[in-house]
Amino acid sequence: LNLAQVRSLTVFGNLNHVPFHSFNYGIIQVLDLEDWKGLKERHMTEICQMLLLKYLSIRRTEISKIPSKIQKLEYLETLDIRETYVRDLPKSIVQLKRIISILGGNKNTRKGLRLPQEKSKKPIKNPSPQGKTKEPAKKGFLSQEKGKGAMKALRVLSGIEIVEESSEVAAGLHQLTGLRKLAIYKLNITKGGDTFKQLQSSIEYLGSCGLQTLAINDENSEFINSLGDMPAPPRYLVALELSGKLEKLPKWITSITTLNKLTISVTVLRTETLEILHILPSLFSLTFAFSLSAAKQDQDIIKDILENNKLDSDGEIVIPAEGFKSLKLLRFFAPLVPKLSFLDKNAMPALEIIEMRFKDFEGLFGIEILENLREVHLKVSDGAEAITKFLVNDLKVNTEKPKVFVDGIVTA
Repeated sequence: LNLAQVRSLTVFGNLNHVPFHSFNYGIIQVLDLEDWKGLKERHMTEICQMLLLKYLSIRRTEISKIPSKIQKLEYLETLDIRETYVRDLPKSIVQLKRIISILGGNKNTRKGLRLPQEKSKKPIKNPSPQGKTKEPAKKGFLSQEKGKGAMKALRVLSGIEIVEESSEVAAGLHQLTGLRKLAIYKLNITKGGDTFKQLQSSIEYLGSCGLQTLAINDENSEFINSLGDMPAPPRYLVALELSGKLEKLPKWITSITTLNKLTISVTVLRTETLEILHILPSLFSLTFAFSLSAAKQDQDIIKDILENNKLDSDGEIVIPAEGFKSLKLLRFFAPLVPKLSFLDKNAMPALEIIEMRFKDFEGLFGIEILENLREVHLKVSDGAEAITKFLVNDLKVNTEKPKVFVDGIVTA
């Protein structure tokens, strides 16, 4: 094959060999190598010589390192390294001044991509008479010394990890003023610590600059519970995802009239929560979720929280009779879905689809009065108890409209 004029390559299936030597490195602009198991580290060195490359996807390959020579790809706009073994980006990544999207990490396993940062330095002794110790000024990973105006074109930064030692990274986010999407797959920091404060400041600032999508998975730092205290809400948000042990909704959430998609932890599933959210005029999709693959200890904690929430809501979660005018998709992904009731046909009047994944289920009532509801999808996890199987089977057999689809063994 004469590949000298090829400008775009997409690989499908189990290809043993790609003749990189046959390409004209000076004209190729798109490489989509997703799922190609034949990709090796030596190929990455060759790819870094394709100087006009604009799009590079090595998603779900076995690559574990991005070469520092990637800085040669000065026209690169999209770098997709999701679900690879890459855990760290090289410092040279900040030299990509045209980069628009960096996609990394693994959302299913909550593994994040670490951004480059300055190595910590020892405190400098201040020779003043007071004998005080002067801490060196902190530098973000986009410090101007590394390149003034670096990565100003970046719009999407997805799948990153921020841990306690990442204060420089958290501070550097301030400089990404063009960012429209920020997704943090792993967050494990100390409440009130330096990284905690830097991240708070960065998110508040980015929210004022035009951030439209914010997703945070907070394992145990209580960071997501501090977002409600931000003096200024992220006014331009279209999509918000807060995963972890969320205690209550951010105070400012009802003021975000542009919010279209909301995913929040099932830990706030209460009638009160629905009464707060029902006034959002643009909300199209609402999801209550908690990882079904979480450790049994965490699942037990979630079940206890949901039981308490149910008691606070008089034994069931009731959908408000008015509101949710634009909502078409309602989803629940949790170890336990408590009893949910629709008592009025004007409750979620535009709703078309309900999706649920669970191990334990206490019932879904009143769905037949919803005029626009077309489908209910139930997925039952392994190990479901007999009462759950009975309730699911009863709902499927006795509901004519909407159509109920069941995935999993439901015969009691």
